[in-house]
Amino acid sequence: MTLHRNRFRTFRSTLLLSTALAVAAGAAGAQQADATNVHLDEITIVPSKTEEEAVDSLASVSVVNQSELQILQPTTTQDIFFGMPNVTVGVSQDASHAGSSFNIRGLQDFGRVQVILDGARNNFQRNDHGATSTVWIEPEMINAVTVVRGPVSNTYGSGAIGGVIVFETKSASDFLKPDETIAGSIKGRYETNGDGWTTAATGAARIGEAFDVIGNVVYRAADDYEDGNGMTVPYSRYDVLGGLAKARFRPADGHEITLGWVGNHDNWYESGTVQDVTLDENTFTGKYTFSTPDNPWIDLTVSGFHVDADQSQTSQDPAFRYNPATGLPVFVPAGATREFTLQTTGFDGWNTSRFDTGPLRHAVTYGGDWFRDTAETNDPLGGAHVYNPSGKRTAYGAYIQDQIEYSNWLEVIGALRWDGYELTGSGVDNSDDRVSPRLTIGVKPFEETFLRDVQIYGTYAEGYRSPSIIETLMTGLHPSGVAFPFLPNPNLVPETAKTWEIGINVKRDDVLAPGDGFRMKAVWFHNDVDDYIGLTYLSPFDPTAGCPIVPLPWSIPICAQYQNFDRVEIQGFELEAVYDTGWMFASLQGSAITGRDFSTTPASPLLSVPPDQVTGRLGFRMLDEKLTVGGELQMVRPYRVGNYATNPVLQSSIIDGYELVNLFASYAPNDNLRFDVRLENVFDVAYGNYLNVAAGSPILEQGFNAKFAATLRFGVDGEALPDEPAAYKP
Repeated sequence: MTLHRNRFRTFRSTLLLSTALAVAAGAAGAQQADATNVHLDEITIVPSKTEEEAVDSLASVSVVNQSELQILQPTTTQDIFFGMPNVTVGVSQDASHAGSSFNIRGLQDFGRVQVILDGARNNFQRNDHGATSTVWIEPEMINAVTVVRGPVSNTYGSGAIGGVIVFETKSASDFLKPDETIAGSIKGRYETNGDGWTTAATGAARIGEAFDVIGNVVYRAADDYEDGNGMTVPYSRYDVLGGLAKARFRPADGHEITLGWVGNHDNWYESGTVQDVTLDENTFTGKYTFSTPDNPWIDLTVSGFHVDADQSQTSQDPAFRYNPATGLPVFVPAGATREFTLQTTGFDGWNTSRFDTGPLRHAVTYGGDWFRDTAETNDPLGGAHVYNPSGKRTAYGAYIQDQIEYSNWLEVIGALRWDGYELTGSGVDNSDDRVSPRLTIGVKPFEETFLRDVQIYGTYAEGYRSPSIIETLMTGLHPSGVAFPFLPNPNLVPETAKTWEIGINVKRDDVLAPGDGFRMKAVWFHNDVDDYIGLTYLSPFDPTAGCPIVPLPWSIPICAQYQNFDRVEIQGFELEAVYDTGWMFASLQGSAITGRDFSTTPASPLLSVPPDQVTGRLGFRMLDEKLTVGGELQMVRPYRVGNYATNPVLQSSIIDGYELVNLFASYAPNDNLRFDVRLENVFDVAYGNYLNVAAGSPILEQGFNAKFAATLRFGVDGEALPDEPAAYKP
C-alpha cells in the first residue's frame, strides 16, 4: 500500500503543478491562439535516405531537434533520450555516465544498434560485466538526433537489426543567421547534484555562400553524485574535454564538400578493482554531395570516415589475477596499465534518382557501404585479452530501394540489401553473405472523411548481423575471482531478424484552434531473431559440450561460450503524440514490450528487454514565446531481472516501478541571451537504470538535481568580401 500511496502523491502533485501552470499561462494563451504553429515539423533524413518529415515516414522514427535539446538540457548522451519509446540508454561498467550504451526494442551490443556520428560508425566494444558497446558523444556538439527502430534502417549499413541512431553535429549554416558572417556563443551550466560544471564555446564564420566553418569546445566535470536515498555513489565523478571542427566548401553549383573532426578526452573511474580510465577518441569524416533541381536523376552522397578509439586503464590498488593459460595467480601492482583500442575505417555512397512512369512517382535509391574494425588489447598482467581478443572484421553491403507514390493515397517501398562479412584472428578465417528484403505499403484510405489525415502502413523487413570479434574469438581462463574457461566459437552463424510492423501516422492542423497542430505515430511490431547470439554456460559433465575441468582449487565446473540460440521473439507497441497550439504544448510517449528466448524449455524472458513506460509533458509559452515553463512525468512499470541463461542456478527478482517528475523553464529576452532551468527527479526517487540493474549493478541513478544554464551569443553582420571566390547556392 505504501507504494500505491507514493504513486498517488506523485500524480496529485504533478496534477496540481500542471493546473497552476495552466492558470498562470491562461492570459498569454488567449492572446496567442491565432499564432501560426512552427514547433511541430522537422525535416530529417529517414530510412529511405530521402528528406521528409518524421511523421510522414513509413517507419518508427523519432527526432530530437534543437528545441527539444534546449528543454532537456542534456548533460550526457543518456539524457537526450528521456522518454523515447523503446530506446533505453545505460552506462557501461561504471557509475560516471561518461559513456552510454544503447538498447532499441530489447536489442543491444555488438552492433545490433548502429550509432552514427556525422556519417561515421561508432563500433567501440569492450567486454566485461555489463554492456559491451559504448559511445562517447557530447550533447553540446549535437544539432539533431534521428532514431530509426527495427531493421528497416539497414540502408545505413550492416548489422543494425535493432535500429540506428544518427547524431548530427552543429553546422555553420545552422548556427549563423542569414545576415551574419561571424558568430559565437558561450554557455555555462551548473548542477547541484555532484557539483557539476559544463562550459561550452562555439564559433562560426562564412565567406559568401561558398565556404563556412564552425568550431566547438566543451568541458564538463562533476564529483560523486547522490542517489535518491541520499547516499553518495562512489567513483561516479568524471571530467570530459571534447572538440568539434567542421568546414563546408561549395566550389560550384550543386557541389558541396564537408570535412569534419570530433575529438574526446574523457577520464573516469571504474569500481570493483578500482581503475582510473582514460578515453581518447578521434573521428575524422569527409562527405561530398551533388544535386541540382534541374537533374532529378542525380542526388549523390559519398562519405568516408576513420575512428580511432583508445581506452586505457590504470589500476589504483594492487590485485591478484590469473594467468589465462595456466590459471596460476599473477600479482598486479598498483599502477599497472592495460589498453583497448579499436580503429574503424569505412565509406558509404548512395544516389537517388527521381522519375515518373505514368501516374507513378519513383525515388530509386541505390548504394553501398564498407567498413573494417581492427581491435587490439594489450594487458601484460591482467588477462583482459581473454574476453577482449584482438582481430579484424570487415563488413560490406549494397542495396537498392524504390519508393513509389501513386496519387496522394498510396505509397510502396520495396528494397533489397546484400550483406557480407569477413572475420580473422587466432587462426580463424570466417565469411558469409545474405540478401535481406523489405516491403512497405502505406495508404490513406479516408481522404474524403474526417480521418483524411490518417495514414496506415504495414512493413515486412529483414536484417542481418555478422558475429563480432569478441563473440567468435574469446578464449582463455576467467582472469579474476573464480577461474573457468571461455571457449571460442568459430562456428557461429550470423543473426537474421524478421520484423513485421503495422503503423499509423496522423498529421492534422487547425484541430481545436487556428494555427494549432497534432502529430502522432503509433506502431505495433513483432521481431523474430533467428540464430541469436548469446553467452551461455556449459557443464564439463556433458560429453558433448567440449568443456574441460580446470584442476585448480579456485575454479568452478562451468565454461562460458557465445552460441547461436534457436530463436528470440520480441514484440511490442510504441506511441508518440504531440499537440502544439503555440502558447501551449503537450506530448505523450509510451512503449510496451515483451521478449522471449526459445533456447530454453519453456521459453524464458529475454533479459535485455526493458520495462514498459509512459512519459507525458505539458508546457506553456508566454511573453511572445520568450518564456517557456513546463513539467514532465514518467511512469515505469515494475520489472523482473535475473539470470535466464542455461546456468542451473536461476536467480530473479521483481524490482518496483517508479515515477519521475521533472520541471523546466527557459527565458530568452532576446536572440543573444538565454537562461535555462531544469529540475530533475524533483521528489528524490531512488531508482536504478534497467540496463545496469539487469547486468547485476547495484548503482542507483541521481536523486534530485537542479541545472542552471546561461547562454550568451553574439553575431557580426557584414557584406561578402569583394575578392572572395564566386558564391554558389546548392
